[in-house]
Amino acid sequence: MKILIVDDEPSIAEVVSAYAKRYGYETLIASDGLEALEIFEREDIDLIVLDLMLPKLNGEEVCRAIREKSSIPIIMLTAKTGESDVVSGFDLGANDYVSKPFSPRVLMARIRAQLRPKETRDNIASGSFVGGRIEIDPERVEIRKDGVPIPVTKSEFLIFSTLISRPIRTWSREEIIRTALGDDYDGFDRTIDTYIKNLRKKLAEPGHENGWIKTVYGFGYRFDDEKK
Repeated sequence: MKILIVDDEPSIAEVVSAYAKRYGYETLIASDGLEALEIFEREDIDLIVLDLMLPKLNGEEVCRAIREKSSIPIIMLTAKTGESDVVSGFDLGANDYVSKPFSPRVLMARIRAQLRPKETRDNIASGSFVGGRIEIDPERVEIRKDGVPIPVTKSEFLIFSTLISRPIRTWSREEIIRTALGDDYDGFDRTIDTYIKNLRKKLAEPGHENGWIKTVYGFGYRFDDEKK
């Protein structure tokens, strides 16, 4: 996912960018309002962190211009902290408002909260796998094996969909929690083992006792799209 950081203070923009990259986000930086709009038009941006006091074109005008074309999440990051400023920001279409000075960790939590619905949608697989034997139907929230629905819980569906969305990737427990269940999940990471155990039982058959879910010892789990 790609985040556009708009701030005329290089030190702030670089701090936000560094934290975002730690979470696997790609970042672009604009130092003024006109550059921000040019990047927005050119790139496929998923979220914008927007300062209000910008040269050439202020943040309010940038927000207004973007809202005419897109509902992309916008987080205003600014020293303008008056009540009227906050209300005006939301009235312009901002999704969140963070005051300077700020905690980078808190800002990242707010960024991830805004992007979580899209990340969840992006990581829900659909279609057929293992030679058509396994099907994922996100509309029905259903897993089918050989055309027969497999009864699963919502969490089991989200975890399996995450694993199967990228069959060659090994996922750590923490990545499964963050991607499939969200940062507000309050269970232990080892709870993932229980979900995996249940999924394996429901999908197991001779030759595939682990339900195509392989353990990568010391790291996590991977779905193997074996066509047998």
